[in-house]
Amino acid sequence: MTLEEIKQSCQKARELMKRSRAEHFAVGAFNVDNQETLVAICRAAQNLRAPVLVEVSQGEVDAIGLSNMRDMVSNYKKELGLEIYINLDHSPSVQAAKAGIDAGFEFIHIDVSQANHDASDEEIIGATKEVVEHAKTTGALVESEPHYFGGSSNLHTENINYDEIKKTFSTPDGAKKFVDATGIDTFAAAIGNLHGKYPVPKQLDLELLKQIRDAIECNISLHGGSGTPLHFFEEAAKIGVSKVNINSDMRYAYRVTLEKVLKDNPTEYAVPKLMKEVISAVQAVVEEKIHAFASSEKALI
Repeated sequence: MTLEEIKQSCQKARELMKRSRAEHFAVGAFNVDNQETLVAICRAAQNLRAPVLVEVSQGEVDAIGLSNMRDMVSNYKKELGLEIYINLDHSPSVQAAKAGIDAGFEFIHIDVSQANHDASDEEIIGATKEVVEHAKTTGALVESEPHYFGGSSNLHTENINYDEIKKTFSTPDGAKKFVDATGIDTFAAAIGNLHGKYPVPKQLDLELLKQIRDAIECNISLHGGSGTPLHFFEEAAKIGVSKVNINSDMRYAYRVTLEKVLKDNPTEYAVPKLMKEVISAVQAVVEEKIHAFASSEKALI
């Protein structure tokens, strides 16, 4: 992509976030582990005519590469006729975030506290401001939060200790101060959402979300969407959440289905034949979330 093409795509991404607020839908940000998960996301978006974000964090960047990711998404966008953008999720450093901006990613999440749980407020704000300034070169939207967000994108066996989790909830005043100090485009709110898939359903504090929505003007995202009852997403979109991240639910469907396919086909070694059912299972997860986010039929091609 040329710099001008990147700027145009970033402007369209900004317009999508405005539409999501005005029309009360949220856009799914779905993690890509490999080409199979990317295909599943793209097919779901095509089938439901939904705008989507695909996202990679540092582990996937190391495995796939920034430029390769940009090229693959651009190719599927053109081939299938999609409204699709890329989010660099949980970028651990200013350098890594800048690399994502330079590669043409439309959304950048700078998360210094994820890499360093002991990072000070000054360090987090300073790093975020530097990324916001660099993002002006392309118009990429920058997302961040003022403190560490717990959990991990895995299958957890422990219950959720909400007494502890509530200590890390966002506050309306804290959100406003952070947004004002950094100039970010998207605030990653903590209202009971938690990374990973747990044996108990997650509970979102929607009243707190309303207060945060009233306190700040920028977009709001929810990380850790997996394992959340769908009605919470429906209400969150109505309140004004523009972006919801989904990862663990997809990975769970991928692995469980792959284990079944391998067991059912012990003599099959052609990988593409083994992956058809896996792709369909992940696609079903993505489509379920798109319906809950009310983003079907919202794509502008």
